[in-house]
Amino acid sequence: MKQDSDLRNNLKSIRTRLGMSQQDLANIANVTRQTISGVESGLYAPSVAITLRLAKALGCQVEDLFWLERDLPEIEAVLAKPVPNGQQLRVSMARVGGQWIAYPLIGKDAFRQDMIPADGEGETCTGTNKIRVRLLDDNLDTLHNTVVIAGCAPVISLWARATERWHPQLRVQYNFANSMAALHSLCRGEAHIAGMHLYDPETGEYNTPFVRDVLAGREAVLITLGVWEEGLLLKSGNPMGIRTVNDLVAGGATIVNREIGSGSRMLLEQTLQKEQIPFDAVQGFDNILKSHQDVAQAVVRGVADAGMSTASVATAFGLGFIPLHQSRYDLVILKEYLEEAPVQQLLSTLGHRMVHSQFEILGGYDISKIGEVVATV
Repeated sequence: MKQDSDLRNNLKSIRTRLGMSQQDLANIANVTRQTISGVESGLYAPSVAITLRLAKALGCQVEDLFWLERDLPEIEAVLAKPVPNGQQLRVSMARVGGQWIAYPLIGKDAFRQDMIPADGEGETCTGTNKIRVRLLDDNLDTLHNTVVIAGCAPVISLWARATERWHPQLRVQYNFANSMAALHSLCRGEAHIAGMHLYDPETGEYNTPFVRDVLAGREAVLITLGVWEEGLLLKSGNPMGIRTVNDLVAGGATIVNREIGSGSRMLLEQTLQKEQIPFDAVQGFDNILKSHQDVAQAVVRGVADAGMSTASVATAFGLGFIPLHQSRYDLVILKEYLEEAPVQQLLSTLGHRMVHSQFEILGGYDISKIGEVVATV
């Protein structure tokens, strides 16, 4: 047997998982223990006959045991969020606005429910927002066909997964961000699409004034995803008899709030101001959570008596709900991205009946105008 520097194997991990010693495996495969040791350490490349014997002895396929380490490409990318210098990172990748963007898979993003696979790994560079990424696969088509959406609507993940079923070559990456954070992510070139639900009481408009302000002259279109009911999530059965924000104060209820920049927090502040209720009069106003799901879980667990979210989230978590406002959820897309094939494929599915069915089953959404262009900025 000759040494092969490109040959890799996981013979030891499979053997130990099955509770076999090197000698046990050697006896079954009719080879010497030294052969097993040499293969596991990478000192020797087994012959075809020995490879087949080992696979049969372990009850697996040859490709499960051995593979060739290929010279995979490296790409320089811009990090979508700051991380400590010199940190080794798993990242997902996408091509946005003519540059490669690397999204660190750390913290909650490392173990999300939809579990984004890593496209590569790399180490951050000191004094820069760049990272040199060693790809784990040489299929660049997947990265070029990735559409990145930043937003906070849970239904976006349903839409993304449904779209990938109809367009297997398309990948949709959904990065959680509140409305203002999503808009700034779009502006920085980290996403193709930003989802938002912000209401401006001065103009009576949804989203457009904020887009106009943040994008500062860049051209974009706003496409409606749906209109959803926003309001107070309450414990099942509403034991405190809460009907309005005034009842929160009168009953001494404790709430959880969202971070600055989120549509839910903005609605709560606008509602309190309208009722002339000081923010500090509401217990828990400064207890900040980062998502609709986190707010719902806090109410379910009894950490809080109430929190701002949507009717669909209330239904999903079996909570009570007091509607306060109907908000339009829009998708903001820079015009320069509209002609890109992956983005067009994604948007085309907004008219698909299966997408509509997913929204309708979830509840709390009016999708009568889904897919309509409601503004051009």
